[in-house]
Amino acid sequence: MSSPTESAAQPRRFHAESLTHIHRHLLASLGAGPVTIEVPDPDLGRGCYPGERVGPSGALLHRPLRSWCDLAEGLACRLRTPRAVDATHISLTFERLGPEAPWHAGGQADEAVSPQERYGAASAFARLRKLEDAGFLLPWLEALGRIRLPESGRVLDLGVNRGDELAAFSWLEEAPDVRFVGVDHSASAIEEARARFPDARHRFVVADLNALPEDLGRFHLVVSVGTLQSPGVDDHALLRRLVQEHLEPRSALLLGFPNSRFRDGEVVYGARVRNLREPDLSLLVKDLSFYRRYLHQHGFRTFLGGKYDLLLTAVRDAGE
Repeated sequence: MSSPTESAAQPRRFHAESLTHIHRHLLASLGAGPVTIEVPDPDLGRGCYPGERVGPSGALLHRPLRSWCDLAEGLACRLRTPRAVDATHISLTFERLGPEAPWHAGGQADEAVSPQERYGAASAFARLRKLEDAGFLLPWLEALGRIRLPESGRVLDLGVNRGDELAAFSWLEEAPDVRFVGVDHSASAIEEARARFPDARHRFVVADLNALPEDLGRFHLVVSVGTLQSPGVDDHALLRRLVQEHLEPRSALLLGFPNSRFRDGEVVYGARVRNLREPDLSLLVKDLSFYRRYLHQHGFRTFLGGKYDLLLTAVRDAGE
C-alpha cells in the first residue's frame, strides 16, 4: 500500500470507470487526508450528458464540473480548484471539511457570549456574507421580483441582523420612498445596521421576535430569512400575529427556511435535525406545509423556491 505522500505524488487516473467506482475509491482514501484524482476534462464534453463517451476514440466518460462539485458536497469535502494535467485530463483534489459552524443548533456556543449575541457583531456568524454566494443571492433576487410595493410602502425585516437582505433591495428604484423597519435581538448587530443605513427611511429595533413592540404598525412586506426556526421562537404564533396585526390588506411575505449548514467556510446542502448526523428534511417539509396552508386560508398565493434557503413568497391582493 502506498503512503499518503506517494498517493499525492501519483494520483489515481480515471478514464471510463463508473462514478460508483470513483466514489468507492474516494471513500477508501479520504481517511488518510486530501485525495487527488485525474479525471476527463469536463470541457471535452460540452453539451454532452453525464456518462456519454468523449475524447479520442470515445475512450473517456464525460462528467460536467457540477457533478464533481456535487460529489464533493456529498462526501462532506471541499473541492479544490481543478488544474489541467494534459489535453484530456484535469486534476481534482477532495479535502474533508472541518466541523459545522458553531451557530448551528447543537453547535458549541461561546459561553462568554450572551444568548442575545449568538449572532452579534463579535460572533462567528458575523463572518458570513450569504448574499455573496450565488446559491443564496439568485433565488433571493428571483423571489423579490415577484413582489410589487406601493409608493410609501413599508417593509419589516424580522431577524434583520446587520441588514444584508435590505442591501439587496436594489429593485426598489421603482418605489424610492419605501421605508424599512428591522428587528433583531442582537444589540451589536442592530448598531451595525444603523451605521450601514443611517437615513430616515430605515428604523432598527432591538426586540425579541416573540414580543414584538406594539407600535410597529402595519406593513406591505414582511421579510424573515433563517430566523423563524430559531430555538426559542414560537414561529406559528408569530406568523398568526403578523397576518392578523402587522400586514396591510394588500401585502406580501418573503420567508426563508434554512436548507443547509456551514462547515469550514463552505455551505452544505440539506437541513439537519439536532442529534442526527445526516440531513433530514421532514421537519422542514412539515413547517412549510403549515405555512402554505395557513397563508392560503388567509387569501395569499404562494410560491416556493430557493436552494440553500427555501424561500416561501406569499402575495395577497386587496380584494382577496
